[in-house]
Amino acid sequence: MRRFKGVKRVFDLLFVIPGLIVLVPVFVGVAVLIKLEGDGPVFFRQTRVGYKGKLFKIWKFRTMYVDAEKRGLGITVGQDPRITRAGRVLRKLKLDELPQLVNVLLGEMSLVGPRPELLRYVEKYTDQQRAVLLYSPGITDPASIQFRNESEILAGESDPDKVYIERIMPEKIRINLHYATRAGVFDDLAVIFKTIFAIAR
Repeated sequence: MRRFKGVKRVFDLLFVIPGLIVLVPVFVGVAVLIKLEGDGPVFFRQTRVGYKGKLFKIWKFRTMYVDAEKRGLGITVGQDPRITRAGRVLRKLKLDELPQLVNVLLGEMSLVGPRPELLRYVEKYTDQQRAVLLYSPGITDPASIQFRNESEILAGESDPDKVYIERIMPEKIRINLHYATRAGVFDDLAVIFKTIFAIAR
């Protein structure tokens, strides 16, 4: 696993460094779109749990109103009123996730790996589920593709937070642990292309 981790890091950098350069116009365009809608920062930073339980700040484009975290759940559900108009477009196209390339560049994340959770959710992991923390968190993973409509699924539940903790989160961990035991560089590349295809579709 240590050997693959080194190869994975090289793989990440080969994509991320030129990717950040090419995406500069996209970053500028998104920043302008966010600022046109009103006051508030362009970027949103939130503490997540990373490799071996280490806390780090994830980078995202801001898609919610300022202080939205204090006015709702840790997850978004359906037509969450905390999401801005520009934010809905960014989320639909997954453009809000692009700044996480900076996290990858800093070595806090990988392109492919289990999505990093909030501490309040990780604290509910069983000992077996905590094995997922032995892998670098990523921008995308097989579970994210399968649960790409997670927000809509939870919108039909009376207690979405409970459903997420008891049903969706364990299944996502199961999927990612299964993937991690057999993943290689070509598997990661396949996940990246599947993610792009899922967004385009």
